[in-house]
Amino acid sequence: MQTRRRFNGRIAALALAGAAAAMLGAGATGAVAKELKLSYFMSPKHPMNKAVFTPFSEKLEALSGGSLTVKQFPAGELGKGPQQQYKRAVDGVAEVVFGIPGYTTSIFPRTMLVAIPGVVPDAVTGTEMLWGAKNYLDAEFQNVKLLAMWSNEVAVLISREKPVRSLADVKGMKIRAPSAADAPFIKAWGAIPVQMPVSETYNALNTGVVDAVMIGSSGIGSFKLNEPAKYITTNLPASAAAFYLVMNKQSWDGLTPEEQGWVDAASGLELSRSGGQGYDAAGKRGLKAAAESGVEIIELSDAERDKFNEVSQPVTQEIVDGMLADGIPADAILEQMRQSVSGS
Repeated sequence: MQTRRRFNGRIAALALAGAAAAMLGAGATGAVAKELKLSYFMSPKHPMNKAVFTPFSEKLEALSGGSLTVKQFPAGELGKGPQQQYKRAVDGVAEVVFGIPGYTTSIFPRTMLVAIPGVVPDAVTGTEMLWGAKNYLDAEFQNVKLLAMWSNEVAVLISREKPVRSLADVKGMKIRAPSAADAPFIKAWGAIPVQMPVSETYNALNTGVVDAVMIGSSGIGSFKLNEPAKYITTNLPASAAAFYLVMNKQSWDGLTPEEQGWVDAASGLELSRSGGQGYDAAGKRGLKAAAESGVEIIELSDAERDKFNEVSQPVTQEIVDGMLADGIPADAILEQMRQSVSGS
């Protein structure tokens, strides 16, 4: 009888030990690092990986002591189509999402003001302009947590058969428009806008679907556009593009205050500046690589640039007037963008 009691006592002790171990295991699981999925549609070799995605990931992991980590899902692994990136952010397909307002212009009319041709001179300045008007732009990011927003460099015109040295040269050309917002300006120049994702530009230029591609010069290297190109025209009063890194709202709300503090410290203006700097540097590399591969680089004269500006101005005014009619203070937003970099 005593032997049986001893045996039962050992079984009970083992059961208690097992339960305690299970509880400790559950506690350990709760302390395991939270992994955030970061979705983007470009190759992991894209300049924004080095300039934005990896710095954000590394800083967040360092600040949190490994409690918050980021796993990248490049090249559309979590869903094809750049146009759907914002929806993926809202729906929580990934916790963190990179996207381009130009693909969903109806959601981001205020942010898209930075893309008006002639507004942005370079990526770093464009980034400062966006943040200078952030109090106006926050309304467009209410359904997500805005982590970073930045600009790229001013677009160039990449053509396959016809060099563009003047406003007259673009007449009748089919030109890829970076976004719907660029289309009316391209029409005002006398050309035909063709909107398509950046991922389709190589084949479109190579096969003659378009006569020219309008894109930031950083895209030359990212999408190998120097291969089908023969000419690149710079010094256009062309548009820049805005970019964002956002977090799913529910994922953000699910973080502790301490975790939210780490995310804020790893993102924001400094991370955005890194994105702008990365684009400016990549743009210079793209033009250099194109020249080295035999592409003729054409710098538009100031006199011809003025002609582009002159025909663009009525379009800009129409956009501003239309937004004012819709209750959006477009003139005040543009003024604040300019003041943020003029020091006035």
